[in-house]
Amino acid sequence: MIFNQFELDARLQAGIKRAGFTEPTPIQIQAIPAALDGYDLIGTAQTGTGKTAAFVLPILHQLLSGPRNRSRALIVTPTRELAEQIHESIRVLSYGTKLRSATIYGGVGTAKQIADLRHGTEVLVACPGRLLDLIAQGHANLSNIEMLVLDEADRMLDMGFLPDVRRILKAVPARRQTMLFSATFPDEIEELGRQATRQPKRIAVGISRPAHTVSHALYPVQKHLKTALLLELLKRTDTDSVLVFTRTRHRASNLAKKIGREGFKVTSLHSDRTQGQRQSALNGFREGRFQIMVATDIAARGLDVDSISHVINFDMPDTSDAYIHRIGRTGRAGREGRAITICGTRDDKALDAVEALVQMTIPRRENPLGSDVAPAVTAPETDEKPRSSRSRSRRKPAPEKEPKPEVETKSHTPATKTRSEKAGSEIAASEKPASEAPAEKPAPRSRGRRDKSTDKSGVVGLGDHLPRFIALSFDERGTTG
Repeated sequence: MIFNQFELDARLQAGIKRAGFTEPTPIQIQAIPAALDGYDLIGTAQTGTGKTAAFVLPILHQLLSGPRNRSRALIVTPTRELAEQIHESIRVLSYGTKLRSATIYGGVGTAKQIADLRHGTEVLVACPGRLLDLIAQGHANLSNIEMLVLDEADRMLDMGFLPDVRRILKAVPARRQTMLFSATFPDEIEELGRQATRQPKRIAVGISRPAHTVSHALYPVQKHLKTALLLELLKRTDTDSVLVFTRTRHRASNLAKKIGREGFKVTSLHSDRTQGQRQSALNGFREGRFQIMVATDIAARGLDVDSISHVINFDMPDTSDAYIHRIGRTGRAGREGRAITICGTRDDKALDAVEALVQMTIPRRENPLGSDVAPAVTAPETDEKPRSSRSRSRRKPAPEKEPKPEVETKSHTPATKTRSEKAGSEIAASEKPASEAPAEKPAPRSRGRRDKSTDKSGVVGLGDHLPRFIALSFDERGTTG
């Protein structure tokens, strides 16, 4: 089957040719005719199967036969990157039709988005949070929406957007065409499907299975050797376009710096970066200015770079479904790809879940570094071994020491004295008889306090700075009273 066999508006053929489409994918073969007939859809397809075009082309076909300069189609998506990816697909496929598309998401200013809404852009590609903000401010009017797409619904569930999606459903007309796409269907998404659609047609293609064009490899390794192993694999790999996944944004940033110090052209993609930085990283990676991109799972969906040859899981994904989405970034459009996973000693349960989902045992590979690694490589990764050696050294019995002399039996004279202590000792020596000179010296008094054992004034509690004439007056009162 070829695209010409779909009953699409002839004005879309230029965009289809420009996108390089010749033969439709299985999801397109099933979804496009049903969508053109006006049915609601609930679709499940593995990533990288052409799902975006499966709903974009029917939307453009419908928009060409109706009024312009008003927002008639809304596509809701979980991330900025996916919104930009869909927006780019619309721009290419609508070539020559003068249909317009606009993105609405947070992290950037609202001025351009408000202007696009005011001018009646036909297609809106939006993330839930910013769209609801603009609705509340009176800038977004969804009363003319005829077609609604909820893309990556399970991802929106994971990110906590489901309440926002339900609010959006209340803001659009009840009479509309709805297409919902999700890689998985937990109970919450099944319920959302029942709420959002009317007598939908269900389409399922390649559920939770990796593309057959992707080969898999697993490297079991201790946690403190993961970075050294990754760097060695990159040196032995054709690194024209490699995507490395980490679990956290902090690790993505640090790992990119370490890879860059080895001479690779590398960038990173995670939520701590501004939208401008994220877009620059994506464009640079897509255009080949960066060989390697280190990213969190925000790049696991919607990143359409056909040239990615390798996906490396530096960290195991949180879920087995996320593994499918990650490795779906390679082996796209019929090209071959490789998926490499670095598995730590504590990743056994996650690995079992992944292998159960993909219904295969991922081939194990030997560590190219061998069993012995120089301490200079392992030292920065962990401090577990040095701690254990220090703890053993503390358990050794300490050598016996002579008991310290007690204060009562032998006084201790400090090696150095303060001026006040020296003055006090000289005065005490001058007042004693010569026969008592060899006697032991008194224990050093703490600074600023009186020695009550030698105090003859009988005054208690008035401090060390009592003038002598006051003390004498007390003595006189005692003798006269």
